[in-house]
Order: sequence, then structure tokens, then C-alpha cells
Amino acid sequence: MDPSPSSQPEFDYLFKLLMIGDSGVGKSSLLLRFTSDSFEDLSPTIAGQERFRTLTSSYYRGAQGIIMVYDVTRRDTFTNLSDVWAKEIDLYSTNQDCIKMLVGNKVDKEIERTVSKKEGIDFAREYGCLFLECSAKTRVNVEQCFEELVLKILETPSLLAESSAGLKKNIFKQKAPPADASTSSCC
Repeated sequence: MDPSPSSQPEFDYLFKLLMIGDSGVGKSSLLLRFTSDSFEDLSPTIAGQERFRTLTSSYYRGAQGIIMVYDVTRRDTFTNLSDVWAKEIDLYSTNQDCIKMLVGNKVDKEIERTVSKKEGIDFAREYGCLFLECSAKTRVNVEQCFEELVLKILETPSLLAESSAGLKKNIFKQKAPPADASTSSCC
């Protein structure tokens, strides 16, 4: 019996992506902007709270991509990337080929900026991450953030083996994948 069209998956690949970073940096806002193109000034959500730390290792297990988010107007959120979040990745990530991306959010608040773009670039180079600055509020670079991460995952055979099987396709409607690695913003 042939499966009905409604039982067929509506995607070519399925990836496990994490968004990590301090409370209030805009992780939920970035995701909401990307998935539904809307923005709400959300109050901090519960995912990073201490009482949920016992679940941490299961979040990281099998992740193919990790987005580390900081707020360009709050230096402590940037400092915690190396003091807390990068250590968690080393401790809990089970995938050595996992693609990491550093995202500086809230660039719409330029006059309040306390972390320079150069500092972000330097951190990304040191930790082997892709890097972008964006604004969930104004949409600047939000799509690019997710697209670049997924394109890099698609270029990594060991990560594709863990995703849904299928032919490699252009999964983004607007843009074709870059012709070579020199067009990536990887540091």
C-alpha cells in the first residue's frame, strides 16, 4: 500500500540545532523572527535557567549545529560565551563535526553597543565558528544566520549521515548554495 501524500515528510532534511546563550540575549526572538517573521519584545524564557541544568546533556546530544547568541549591548553575555557556553559545548556535545555559529544580536541598538564587531570576529576565529551580527527586531541578517548554518551542515558529510536521507537540494527558495567556501563568512 502506498503511503498517502499527507504521511510524507514535508522536508528534505531534519537537523537538530541548538540556540544557547544568556537569558535575555534574544534567542527566542531570533527564532520567532525566522520562523514566522514576527517580533515581540519577549520576557526571558526558561530554557537557560539553573533548575533545568539536569537536562543540559540531552539538549546537546546529536546536535548538528549550535548557535551561540550574545547581546552586543551587554558585555557580560559576550564574556559568558567563553566562561560558560563554550565549556558546555566541549563537555556535552557528542558530535565532533557540529557546526558552531556565533551571533551578536541587537545591532539595532548601535549607540548602546559594548561589544565590537571585531571582538566577535576574533572570538569566532579562536573557537572555529561562523559569525554574524543581526537584529531580531529589524530582521537584519536573521535569515542569513540560519541559512549559513544549514548550508555548512549540508557541506559536512558526517552531519548529513545523521539527517534525513535524500538528494542534496537547494532547500532555500531565494538563494542557491554558494559556489565555493570562499563566499562563507566562516572565520
